[in-house]
Amino acid sequence: MKKLSVIIVNYNVQHFLHVCLQSVFKALKEIDAEVIVVDNHSSDDSCEMVKSSFPSVKLIENKVNVGFSKANNQGVELATGAYVLILNPDTIIAENTFKNLLLFADNKPDLGALGIRLIDGTGAFLYESKRNIPTPSRAFFKLLSNANEKLGYYANQIDKDTNSKVEILVGAFMLLKKEVYQKMGGFDERFFMYGEDIDLSYRLLKSGYSNYYVGSESAIHFKGESTQKDVKYLGYFYGAMKLFYRNHYKFNKIYDFLMGIGIRCWYAIKYIRLLFLKEKPSEISNILFIGNNKDVLKKITSMYPLSKLYVVDNPHLVEYNFVVELDEIDSIISNNKIQEIVFDSDAISYLNIISLMIKQHKKAITYKIKPQNGEFIIGSNCSIGKGYIEKF
Repeated sequence: MKKLSVIIVNYNVQHFLHVCLQSVFKALKEIDAEVIVVDNHSSDDSCEMVKSSFPSVKLIENKVNVGFSKANNQGVELATGAYVLILNPDTIIAENTFKNLLLFADNKPDLGALGIRLIDGTGAFLYESKRNIPTPSRAFFKLLSNANEKLGYYANQIDKDTNSKVEILVGAFMLLKKEVYQKMGGFDERFFMYGEDIDLSYRLLKSGYSNYYVGSESAIHFKGESTQKDVKYLGYFYGAMKLFYRNHYKFNKIYDFLMGIGIRCWYAIKYIRLLFLKEKPSEISNILFIGNNKDVLKKITSMYPLSKLYVVDNPHLVEYNFVVELDEIDSIISNNKIQEIVFDSDAISYLNIISLMIKQHKKAITYKIKPQNGEFIIGSNCSIGKGYIEKF
């Protein structure tokens, strides 16, 4: 039996999946593990990319889109690991994350599910990384409350850097023992999209397990890319929340009516925000390139012909056994009013990319990442918008 099986459900996010898999395999060094990709009938070249670039991946090619829940259950059924990790394809993992989390999990005999600190493509913390049980009143009044309010929908009573028990985790990154996942029946396949993570987290708690949030570990979740926000998803979201409350709370017509209004309003607000998102400026004045490949530098220069380009080439940045001092980069960013940073992952570790994004997230900087040997860069300037892909 292997120690870990990483399960990734993919749907039409070929380039983000490519970077995700690169980061996953880096993080799996010295771990007896396997990677399983379940493709939900993508129309892009996702499957061909996996076969050619990552031949060791176990690939399930569904003939139809069976939904997130069923696809993950398919992956877990094939898995041979003692632990399974449910992972979104638009994530990037630090090189030491799996090693650290498995040590943590091995010392938690009551482990239900485990999640970590997730940041979006700008380095901002994603509050859904840790949540409280969404009682009907919490969920309804989420519309009226501030994201930082304690004891509300989000678990803001727990510091984002802390390791702590938590009630609800997010399905973008959930680590469980395979036997526990299967004992719980996995994800409820009635949840096609949305709500399945809340439902599983809650069922684990009711069965006597504890869920853990590990804030000492961080990963990037571009978020908007794996479920491109579109009005058609309103039905999925509304149906998922309705199913959750009917599964776990006594049916009440008034609550059902109010929740219907609340859910629809919440989604409408998010959709309106998406419509009015500002597009990325056509030209950025000051760009920082972190890398040492002259060919890549030429390509970046041609992409931003009117921008002033600064370069950092520090051989220690590729190391991931410790977080290097980033004072040199901090100084360049501050002194030159850097607006965008392009990382070449051949020259800097994912751990240091994540650390720098977290440290600089309040400065309104955008980020792009080039995978190893890749001919493209990816990024996301907003957690509710579509991701950015630029091919060289």
